[in-house]
Amino acid sequence: MSSSLNSCIAEGPASGRRRVLMLALAALPALLWPLPAAASTEVLVGMKRWGQGSFRRFGFLVYEATLWAGDDPLQPPLALRLDYKRTIRGRAIAEASVEEMRRFVGNESQLSAWGEQMQRIFPDVTPGDHLTGVYRDGVARFYQGDRLLGIIDSPGFAEAFFAIWLDPRTSAPGLRADLLKREAV
Repeated sequence: MSSSLNSCIAEGPASGRRRVLMLALAALPALLWPLPAAASTEVLVGMKRWGQGSFRRFGFLVYEATLWAGDDPLQPPLALRLDYKRTIRGRAIAEASVEEMRRFVGNESQLSAWGEQMQRIFPDVTPGDHLTGVYRDGVARFYQGDRLLGIIDSPGFAEAFFAIWLDPRTSAPGLRADLLKREAV
């Protein structure tokens, strides 16, 4: 303990208030520092944090992604959190998702229906916003923070949606590799 803190403590009744203030100030950085990318603990039950990586388009950082999974990061349950670094309209997120899913799904009418569902669910995002997709029991749930945005319970949707990041045919193989690395505990 520093000598100035010792002298404050030894000063008498006011020293208790000073001590509390000093401890509160010391704890302030821990309270204000952003926590590692996490989603609501309720949706992550049975999952462990796997990898984390960045997605860039034309050199610009678009989002940082974090993957949670059970023992196998290629099988549900899965959760993927995207921390956005740019302003993007929800409609554009849905359209980009459909374009990426086209790598794995050849049924255009199915992709169109999924695109419409995602457009109703995905909000516009700004830097600092995050969305989390959760894949359990063949169903995809989407959250903004702890708030459920919507559910897509269409056969094949959750698998195709998560394939955007986890399938070997992804358009972002470096991000896939980062997500599949098990972080040290």
